[in-house]
Amino acid sequence: MTQGPALSEIGALVGDPSRANILSTLIDGRALTATELAWTAGVAPATASEHLTKLVAGGLLTVSRQGRHRYFRLASVEVARMLEAMMVIANRGEPEEASRRATPRIDPALREARTCYDHLAGRLGVGIADALVARGLIVLGEEAGEVTAFGSAWLAAFGVEVEPAGRTRRLLCRPCLDWSERRPHLAGRLGAALCRRCEDLGWIERQRDGRAIRVTERGRLGFESEFGLVE
Repeated sequence: MTQGPALSEIGALVGDPSRANILSTLIDGRALTATELAWTAGVAPATASEHLTKLVAGGLLTVSRQGRHRYFRLASVEVARMLEAMMVIANRGEPEEASRRATPRIDPALREARTCYDHLAGRLGVGIADALVARGLIVLGEEAGEVTAFGSAWLAAFGVEVEPAGRTRRLLCRPCLDWSERRPHLAGRLGAALCRRCEDLGWIERQRDGRAIRVTERGRLGFESEFGLVE
């Protein structure tokens, strides 16, 4: 059981409520200052600084300097995956209990559309994944997926530019279990590329505070036309 101590250390880091708030705030891939994260966690700046030091030392966050400020972000997509999986467990109960309790605990805006690290989640993200699979553009397995020949042509026509495999070890596409919908949305390099493309098209707008995504009027029409998604 050589991994036991390391696992318990990560569990202790995430288990503190203030640190959990900091991590969940950063799960959309943004980089924020200690002051911003102190406000999010509801603690004093000095206390936030202590938490951030521990999270960086534990490998869950990275920090970079820009001028007078230090910016903190999740250390990797693997950390984001871990947090999303933990949120699924945290919001899971017995089936009947979950149906009664899960919805009130979830912010409606987050449930509708949000980012999960660098890809789309919530009802919007799940709807896109369902549409891509139903139309034979991608095939998703339990842990990974692939783009079909028809899918490659469609993505090119839609203007999606996927990061080349040689630049990263990240999978092209894979299912990511959505903690609010309990069904998979699309992650991986393809999920990130689709999110960027929707943002470039003006279909979605990131909110300044939090990771909820606003679908614009242009986006409402676009998602209906391209993916068959109707509000």
